[in-house]
Amino acid sequence: MVLLGLDPGLETVGYGVILENNDAYKLVDFGCIKTSSTLPLAERLGMIEEDVQGLLDHHRPDLIGIETLFFEKNRKTAFDVAQARGVLLNTCHKHHVPIIEPTPLQVKMNVTGDGRADKIMVQTMVARILHLETLPKPDDAADALAVALCSLNMHRTTFV
Repeated sequence: MVLLGLDPGLETVGYGVILENNDAYKLVDFGCIKTSSTLPLAERLGMIEEDVQGLLDHHRPDLIGIETLFFEKNRKTAFDVAQARGVLLNTCHKHHVPIIEPTPLQVKMNVTGDGRADKIMVQTMVARILHLETLPKPDDAADALAVALCSLNMHRTTFV
């Protein structure tokens, strides 16, 4: 099963692709889609759509995880990221692949066993699960890998 995890953002969208076979995991691809704050919002959202479309066409995932949003303070940032997340959902929905939407708490709890885990703990556990020699970086890409792993576990418990 090919899993795609997405960590939404307007400036940076993290992505991670994992191959799962008989409970064995293999890292396929990870990184970030970046947009410039100097560009108009519509252009940035279009860039995100095109790049995610490219990931979907190239990797052909069987399951997609898109993290839900959690913001306490900055409403402007929340609105911008929500629009980017909407583009992710819409683009992925067109591929008719199941989409799981874990919360940040569910991702941390699922991958580390601690819903309050920090970035380093998430990176450490992702590296351990995927048998990586170094921590996956940047944070957005590591978070996307964690979203992919969590989404697979949520999918299994939902559809077993």
